[in-house]
Parts: sequence; structure tokens; C-alpha cells
Amino acid sequence: MTSTTATATPALSVRDLSVNFGGLQAVAGVGFEAGRGRITSVIGPNGAGKSTLFNLISGAIRPTGGRVTLDGTDVTGRSPDRMLAGGLARSFQITNLFFELPVLENLRIAAQILETPWRAMLPLGRSRKALVKADALLERFGLTAKADALAGNLSHGEQRRLEIAVALACEPRVLLLDEPTQGMSHGDTADTGDLIKSLAGDLTVLLIEHDIGLVMSLSDHVVVMAQGRKIAEGPPTAVRANPAVQAAYFGHA
Repeated sequence: MTSTTATATPALSVRDLSVNFGGLQAVAGVGFEAGRGRITSVIGPNGAGKSTLFNLISGAIRPTGGRVTLDGTDVTGRSPDRMLAGGLARSFQITNLFFELPVLENLRIAAQILETPWRAMLPLGRSRKALVKADALLERFGLTAKADALAGNLSHGEQRRLEIAVALACEPRVLLLDEPTQGMSHGDTADTGDLIKSLAGDLTVLLIEHDIGLVMSLSDHVVVMAQGRKIAEGPPTAVRANPAVQAAYFGHA
């Protein structure tokens, strides 16, 4: 009974989430569930409120209404560090790395959270768990040869891969990816898509992405936003055929 109930509980649940900025309602009553071990994508035209929604879920912005639950626990309004400790990590639309530090150090710093409190105060070179995790991520993300390179000297595609690796360093159960393929070449986009797909199952992925072809090939579930509201959701094929989605993207059904 307990096992079935735990499996049925979504990894992430959003209910009637809203936020106002003055007289502007940037997100209005958005709700959906992200199934455990699956890829859920949030799409919509520019200005639809997608990144604001991510900020509400991850704790960067406090909602004016609604609720966020993580593994069945109400986490609405928790700070980003508490969300991270609770198992939710995110990447950002703009690359967010320590560009002046080597790739390995970026990963090792992020993995410090895995250390016991008393070891967390030791020099990074003595952080055994963090180093093991960093080495494993270097290999998984094809960055071993760049371990000693400054993050700022990586190619754009490598920086985006590193940012996903940094987000995974704390071993989250839910990962939010905001435009992970932005600015990438076609080849890098395809490689990153394969990487994201490989993450599903081990963890739950919530994805914002403008590449509709990539979204349709990767996603188990798609949520569509326009002007701060959810206008459709469902399997990729159903969403693609939805007249409201076609009108939002192309101006006609």
C-alpha cells in the first residue's frame, strides 16, 4: 500500500500558482504535475511567463497565490537554498558559472553540499565526497579532458553542459532546466537532448525549451503557457494538434 501510494505521488505538483508585479499578473493560476522520473516541458511564446513560473517553483520569487509540493510536501515560498536541500535544483537561461575557476572546481564547489557539516568547512582539496562526485560528472558529461580548463574558456555548448552538471552535483530528485540549448549549434542541441533524455528515470526533469522539435521528441508531458496562463497540457502529439496552441504560436488554428 505504502509503495503504491509513494509511486502515485507526483515528484512535483503545482496548484493555482500566481504572482502579481504591481498591476501585472505575470503568472495566473497555473497548475500541473510532473511525474516521477519523467520529462515535463513548459513551452509558450516569449513573455508567456515560463521563467517566472520556474522562479516561483524554485523559490526565487514568492507566489502571491497557489501552492508547490515536492514529493507530497508543501514547499511553497521556501528559499532557493532550502529547495536545494529538499531535492530541487535548477539551471538558468543565462549561463551561471564561476568562469575564472577550472571546470573541476565548479563541480567540486557545487558538490560540497554532499559533505557532512564538519567536513564542509575543510579545504576543497580534502572534500572526498565532493571530489568523487565531481569526477563522476566530468566523465558523464564528457568534460574529463577539460577538467583543468577555466570554465570561461569552454565553448558555449560545453558551458551549458557544465551548468547542467553543476545542477546535478547536489544529487537532486527534481531538476529544472531553463532553456538549456539556447544559443547552441544544431549538433550541440542534439547532443544535449540525448543527455537530458538519459537523465529521466534517475530524476524528474522540468524543462523550458523553445526548440519545439526537441520538446516533442524528449517530453512525456507538455504544458503550454500564453500571457501568464496555462492554455493546454498533455502528451506531445495532443498538444501539437491543439488549436489553442497553434493559435498561440502561429496566430491561427
